[in-house]
Amino acid sequence: MRDGLRGADPRPLLLANARVVDPSRGADFHGDVFLAEGVVKDAAFGLAAAGAPDGAEVIDCRGAVVAPGLIDMRAFVGEPGAEHRETLATASHAAAAGGVTTIICQPDTDPVVDDPAIVDFILRRARDTAVVRVHPMAAITKGLKGEEMTEIGLLKAAGAVAFTDAHKSVASALLLRRALTYARDFDALVVHHTEDASLSDGAMNESEFASRLGLSGCAKAAETIVLERDVRLVAGARGRYHAAALTCADSLAVLERAKEAGLPVTASVSINHLSFNELDIGGYRTFFKLRPPLRSEEEREALIRALASGLIDVVVSDHWPQDVEGKRLPFSEAEPGAVGLETLLSAALRLVHADKVDLVNLLHALSTRPAEILGLRGGTLKPGAPADVIVFDPDMPFVLDKTQLKSRSRNTPFDEARLAGRVLRTIVAGSIVYEYV
Repeated sequence: MRDGLRGADPRPLLLANARVVDPSRGADFHGDVFLAEGVVKDAAFGLAAAGAPDGAEVIDCRGAVVAPGLIDMRAFVGEPGAEHRETLATASHAAAAGGVTTIICQPDTDPVVDDPAIVDFILRRARDTAVVRVHPMAAITKGLKGEEMTEIGLLKAAGAVAFTDAHKSVASALLLRRALTYARDFDALVVHHTEDASLSDGAMNESEFASRLGLSGCAKAAETIVLERDVRLVAGARGRYHAAALTCADSLAVLERAKEAGLPVTASVSINHLSFNELDIGGYRTFFKLRPPLRSEEEREALIRALASGLIDVVVSDHWPQDVEGKRLPFSEAEPGAVGLETLLSAALRLVHADKVDLVNLLHALSTRPAEILGLRGGTLKPGAPADVIVFDPDMPFVLDKTQLKSRSRNTPFDEARLAGRVLRTIVAGSIVYEYV
């Protein structure tokens, strides 16, 4: 099994009798998709009826959906420095099993991705070991310390697709304004984690439920205050800005005003915040300790409505693996984060089954829109696009067993969850890199 990224010449594939969903064109029809020479040759009705092209392998996709591969804009990959939690190889296999054909990895590694040499290392290492595409984000500030801006131009030239301080906010408004202004000149994207550190030192969402559990809380205002500040900075600097993971209705109101004003502002929401609320923490279940924390059910419903309306641009996994030692602790002491590459699509399909979001719009937020924001060529089935394609059965039921996950870590909040939607094949650059058997 090869990934097609290291010079392989995959056999042409005809994906026949499928429900073809191309969110880049708002298309949803019964037809076929032909892949050859690493690109999409055609996606239309009746290709299979005309006969398979010479040498093409025909795969009957009856009952399944064929769509562009997912692009995950927010994933921690431990390499370099935290290979005990995740590696590029293990993350890529988890991604392939979940229908993610492109991983955008975060810069909070050891060393931090703040030097062109580290960007080059990740790209070279991914070419050698990963079975999906990997693009690194680089740090906004050196060492993620929030004190000195990185060389955005050099890092972008080296291959960084965006700039972020991962799960840290840049506290200095002056420094972030300079970064936005500098990034604008290179048409670089700034992705910012909106969380005021002085208001977010708690273990979970600030609420009555937190008080009942005896846990310190993180105020929603910690997020909204930073986002409000950032939007004002964007209005002056006019640099492209993306809010990394919004969690509450107050922040959505700020985002809506920014978009109505025509500012270059976009935003993501994590699949965890679309799937769970603070009550899921239950009896101090540390797999539900996240950053930002899970909010109330009302906030979760607001996020779903924002996704359905298009206000929220992107859904991310926020894949953040932690080892057993980091999670098997009292809740207040446990490390935040959850793995999510392998469950991203299946969990997101819950919204489709519940008639909260339609499939075309959901896949738009998982593939087309991330590609547009990052300037990547994926997220579409248009002729000439990279043959990064997934085949999935949206109705196949299963119960998630965390021991079967391909990630090196097992900290999933979906353990033993009943899900419907199984990836059957993942294709990258025309080569099958994952097949469900």
